[in-house]
Amino acid sequence: MLAGGTQGAEIRVTVKTAAGAPVGDAVVIAVPLRGAPHVAPPKASEIVDQIDQEFVPHVKAILVGSSVFFPNKDNVRHHVYSFSPPKVFDLPLYAGTPARPVVFDKPGVVVLGCNIHDWMEAYVYVSESPYYVKTAASGGAVLRNLPADRYTVRVWHPLLESEESATQQSADLSTAAALDLSWSVSLRTEFRIRRPPAGEAHMHY
Repeated sequence: MLAGGTQGAEIRVTVKTAAGAPVGDAVVIAVPLRGAPHVAPPKASEIVDQIDQEFVPHVKAILVGSSVFFPNKDNVRHHVYSFSPPKVFDLPLYAGTPARPVVFDKPGVVVLGCNIHDWMEAYVYVSESPYYVKTAASGGAVLRNLPADRYTVRVWHPLLESEESATQQSADLSTAAALDLSWSVSLRTEFRIRRPPAGEAHMHY
C-alpha cells in the first residue's frame, strides 16, 4: 500500500535473500532527498487483528501519526503491549475491540506482544515518509504515485541481519517515469516461542 502522493512515477522493487529466495513482509520506504513531505495520516484507523491467537498481519506498515485498532477476534482475552521506544503502550486483558485506537506518533519499528500468549509477536513499521509499500510473498511490490524527484530507498524486515540504513539505494525519478530496484539481503534464522497444543492454548483466560 502506498500512503499519499498524486499520479506520478513508480519504483518496482524486488527483495530476495542471498540464496535467491523471495522475501515477503519486507517494508520498502522511499524518502525524497530534500526530506519526507508532511502528509496527514489517514482519518480511518488501521487494523491489526488477533485471530487464532496470532497477530494478523505479522508486519503492518503505517504512516507516522496513524492510529491503529487491535480487535480481539478470539474467544480468549489478550493483553497487547509494546516496550519499543517509538511507542510504549499497554492494552490490559480485553475481548472485542478497545474503545480507543493507539496513535503511533513517532517513526520506527514497534514490536508487539501479548502478555498472556508468549508466542504472539508482530511488528508495526511506522514510516516517516508517505511513500512506502510491503512486499508480497513473491518478494515484489510497486511504489506508485511518486512525484518527480530524487529519492533514497531502503528496506526493513524483522529478520534483517544488517542495519536498515545499510540497504539504502538511490533512485532518480526527476526524469524517469519508472525504475526497477532489487535487493539481496541476509536474514537471521527466525526464533519464535512454540505454541502449546491447541487444547492447552485455549485452557485459560
